[in-house]
Amino acid sequence: MSGLDSNPFVDPVDVNPFQDASITQATSRAAAANAGEFNPFSASEMETHTGKTIPLSAASSQPAILQTSVEQSAQANAASGQADLLRQQEELEKKAAELERKERELRNSSSSSSGGAGRTPNAGENNWPPLPSFSPVKPCFYQDFEVDIPEEYRRICKRMYYLWMFHSATLFLNVLACLAYFTASADYGVDFGLSILWFVLFTPMSFVCWYRPVYKAFRSDSSFSFFFFFFVFFFQVAVYIIQTVGIPSGWIASISMIGSNLPVAVVMMVVAGFFTVNAVLAVILLKMVHSKYRRTGASFSKAQHEFSHGVLTNQTVQTAASSAAASAAQGAFGRSQGN
Repeated sequence: MSGLDSNPFVDPVDVNPFQDASITQATSRAAAANAGEFNPFSASEMETHTGKTIPLSAASSQPAILQTSVEQSAQANAASGQADLLRQQEELEKKAAELERKERELRNSSSSSSGGAGRTPNAGENNWPPLPSFSPVKPCFYQDFEVDIPEEYRRICKRMYYLWMFHSATLFLNVLACLAYFTASADYGVDFGLSILWFVLFTPMSFVCWYRPVYKAFRSDSSFSFFFFFFVFFFQVAVYIIQTVGIPSGWIASISMIGSNLPVAVVMMVVAGFFTVNAVLAVILLKMVHSKYRRTGASFSKAQHEFSHGVLTNQTVQTAASSAAASAAQGAFGRSQGN
């Protein structure tokens, strides 16, 4: 029966090869030897492990986003510095151009004051109006926008010159319109004569009285020239408005001629349109010149100083004053002797 109770799937002999007495004794001796020899705090072990250790500070590094921000700030600083240098360079170039312009102006004025045969051509010589060399009448004024007028005022000064040219053309067309008006009715001969007088008289007077002052004002920042221009040009604008309304050949007169003579009315309407354009442009340019004048630093006190200084230092005025004083003294001396 004992043979039937045994497990057929179990080895009849449970043998462990590592439980042999000789093997167990050898392994126990080796373990003891190794345990006695190992010292984790020995100098050799410390050197070995110390050489393999990596410090935390050496392994750490800055984030990539920080490097990018630093580079961008450096680039922004470089760009702003370059922009400042360019702006300073532009300012220096403007100052150099202004100094060069003033130097040429002084050279031209000195050469023109010397006069005679020693004056060189195109060095401050009068060049306006542009007359041919064989003409007995010589130019009366010197005009050069590129030399005399600074760049910031050059455009407005040229526009004033074009307005004067348009003004002269309008006065000439007014003569033709008044002539047509006179042919339609003999009662308007006075208007035709006044139109001729206006063209002959007001064309040069407008050049001298309001165009040349504004040219001189922009050329030399003259406060007196600015005030003289404003005073005269204000009345010029008023005259434009009167001529536009119908004195003598504006919109009123041209509309009244539609029923009696249509061709004459059309000619007069064209001239009335020219006067209207003159009035509108004059108002616009007056505002533009005033805005430029406020930037120049001109003032009424400076205008008074320039006027008094110019009058006192003018040789003609001094001569006239001395002559008048001498005449008054002689008259007083003669009366005293007579008494």
